[in-house]
Amino acid sequence: MHNLKNPNLYNNRELSWLQFNTRVLKQAQDESLPLLERLKFLAIYGTNLDEFYMIRVAGLKKLFAAGIIVSGADKLTPLQQLLEIRSYLHQEQQVVEHCRSEILKKLIPEGISVKSYDDVNQNEKNFLNKFFNENIYPVIIPIAIDATHPFPHLNNLSFGLIVKLQDCDDASIEHFGLIRIPRVLKRFVELSDGVYIPVESVVAQHVEELFPGFTLLKNAAFRVTRNADIAIEEEEADDFMEILEEGLKLRRKGEMVRLEVGSNADDEIINFFNRHTNVYKDDIYKFHTFLNISSLWEIVGNKNFAHLLAPPFKPKNLPPLDNTENIFTTLEKQDILLYHPYESFEPVVRLIQNASKDPDVVSIKMTLYRSGTNSPIVQALMNASERGKQVTVMVELKARFDEENNLLWAKALEKSGAHVIYGIKGFKVHAKATLITRRKNGKLKQYAHLGTGNYNPATAKIYTDMSYMTSKDEITNDLTRFFHFLTGFSKKGKLNELYMAPSQIKPKILSLIHNETRQGENGEIIAKINSLVDEDVIRALYKASQAGVKVSLIVRGICCLKPGLEGISENIRVFSILGKYLEHPRTFYFKNDASQVYISSADWMPRNLVRRIELLTAIKDEASGDKIKQILSLQCSDSARSHELQSDGSYIKVKNTSDKALDNHKHMEDYVNRISKASKKESSTHIAMLSSKIYKADEG
Repeated sequence: MHNLKNPNLYNNRELSWLQFNTRVLKQAQDESLPLLERLKFLAIYGTNLDEFYMIRVAGLKKLFAAGIIVSGADKLTPLQQLLEIRSYLHQEQQVVEHCRSEILKKLIPEGISVKSYDDVNQNEKNFLNKFFNENIYPVIIPIAIDATHPFPHLNNLSFGLIVKLQDCDDASIEHFGLIRIPRVLKRFVELSDGVYIPVESVVAQHVEELFPGFTLLKNAAFRVTRNADIAIEEEEADDFMEILEEGLKLRRKGEMVRLEVGSNADDEIINFFNRHTNVYKDDIYKFHTFLNISSLWEIVGNKNFAHLLAPPFKPKNLPPLDNTENIFTTLEKQDILLYHPYESFEPVVRLIQNASKDPDVVSIKMTLYRSGTNSPIVQALMNASERGKQVTVMVELKARFDEENNLLWAKALEKSGAHVIYGIKGFKVHAKATLITRRKNGKLKQYAHLGTGNYNPATAKIYTDMSYMTSKDEITNDLTRFFHFLTGFSKKGKLNELYMAPSQIKPKILSLIHNETRQGENGEIIAKINSLVDEDVIRALYKASQAGVKVSLIVRGICCLKPGLEGISENIRVFSILGKYLEHPRTFYFKNDASQVYISSADWMPRNLVRRIELLTAIKDEASGDKIKQILSLQCSDSARSHELQSDGSYIKVKNTSDKALDNHKHMEDYVNRISKASKKESSTHIAMLSSKIYKADEG
């Protein structure tokens, strides 16, 4: 009998995340992709790594400082994890720099280049000098550091130059100083279309103008990363919005957890800087090319070179949402399941906008986690409130890195007259739900939207997610109870048709897995999630595998489960899909369950299952359920963008065994285009037949 609590049966969460980011880096190395598409993945890699250091590494440092010895099923101590992370990232840094150099070199014949000030001709230098005087000099911040000028506080992700200066009148006098380059300046100066000069390269030529009377001896670029996790103690007597605003200020002052320096940084410069900042030596990274690879977004976003990105796809409105019929009338006839971004997010926006204008609508209730800037949905909610409708919005102010944005929306909604809920004490509200109540024939009729992703039209174009819209009473009645739970005091919120975390989702998932386990070799589970960390769920899956259940897990990011272990997980396969779109749905198939198919806002992580308010929805509508099953089957068959997790924690790209690799993203684009064209000329019967066959295993 195997001990399923043995730490050797679990991957470490942080090291598994690093493997995920390495798969992002591999996309940047994929020579089959267009060059700017590769550069985009490199920028994503850098953005991911910034957040990892700000949150995860900072957290491990706190645990280490607090004397915490063991955390996680793998039982690695915080110190062991920090050592592993540093070793991994220092080795990978060489790959990152080589990849960046290779892509930028190949972009030169395409008209895109990154040059230093010294690499351009005199006329171009004259332009850069003029640009410096007009655009950089007025906002740059030269900082002397001596006995009367203490070392300044550097905000999170502060960027600039460390300089060593010599007094022109007395060569024996030397000083160090800093030049902070504010974020209001772009990372690159665009010399001409497609020619980019790193801003620090321009600033370095003008150091002596910024410190008159001194000669520049040496300089190096720097960038700092601080702990950006906000620890907020929620007290009933306190004003939560004020606490949050204060927490956002503190984020800029968190402990410094990483220092990046340019190749010019010698030991003297690094030692000077670190005397004042005290960054651990192995958290210092020296780059031989420019700092901050996340800034490559500036180059990727140049619309004049859009042909060097993956071909754009325009999301489609498919039947029955491709006509002018009132969306409420449509939902009274049938349930609708949308798969974004192939199917447009516009019907979801339209649902809210129509509700805001419809004189028969009496109330709109909604959860908002990440809504983005200039949100048409929030604008529609404000319009509805101003028209006298009852609008209730749960705005999650603790949505990490969206706190400020959500704070602004919350205040605007309140100003419009909406009832705004600022969270539930002790929990984040991560559920994605909307409930619209409307008068129809003298009675109240309700309509629901439940999603796996955020109410953000911008990210809905690049994230894959699912939207389920229905007017079924059993769903809408449960959503009414859900919103009553959010606005009231109930500590025992329990739903009948839906399942809500923290009390219901985890027991339901475990029950579904145990039910398949009882079926033995006749059992089958397919789960698509972003992360798998929860120990109880992993152990349940191990037991299912031991019983002969076929388990396929599509886990984009962190996976602490180890597949392929003899006697434990031979029947489990784990895939990670990375490609044109960010895989984001949480959806599940359990062969022997009455409903079989579920969608959820929750990943299989302790934070989602026990520390957040989440929703799990059984999809009992046959057409919607079949659609999800085919999508899961398609993803399990992907041989172009899929990597398979090995028992040692590494990932191997899935080998293609047919003449043509199956790219599920391209397959879905082609399918949706085919249905869209057919809907303009084919009969409704033929369209229904096409729509029912997204993907079948026998199609290859």
